[in-house]
Amino acid sequence: MSDKAWRWKKLNSVNPYIFLDEGGDLNRERSAGAIIFREEGEERYYLLLYHPVGHWDFPKGHIEKKESEIKAAIREIKEETGIENLEFVDGFRKEINYNFRRKDKLVYKEVVFYLSKTEKKEVKLSFEHKDYVWLPYTEALERLSYDNSKNILKMAEIFIENKE
Repeated sequence: MSDKAWRWKKLNSVNPYIFLDEGGDLNRERSAGAIIFREEGEERYYLLLYHPVGHWDFPKGHIEKKESEIKAAIREIKEETGIENLEFVDGFRKEINYNFRRKDKLVYKEVVFYLSKTEKKEVKLSFEHKDYVWLPYTEALERLSYDNSKNILKMAEIFIENKE
């Protein structure tokens, strides 16, 4: 594919421009998830999931038709972790976006993250993941694979600290 086959397209104010591939093909996906934490004494632990392709991230998944972001996050968390008792923290909603390729098609993905507290330590992984871990903030920050996820975790930690 030549450089001329790529062109810019204005999408939205969050990610104002992305590349479209040859012919202008672009698949858009929207997902929702949460940064889940629990507290033991003075320590706060964040839940990370290990994906078979080799990265650590937060629970998230596709928003189904006619499903709200929050309902999608709740459903995906239950499906991926078995956790149902969640207390969503009011006022935290952050969005990330990125591009990736799937079968030679460019995909533009938007993911909305909420912040949620749970008392549950046990996790029942779905087939989509190979492992999980509860880690304190600094260790979770180091373990996360992507900068977008690290930035969301930083925002979540600051948000919680400011609420206390």
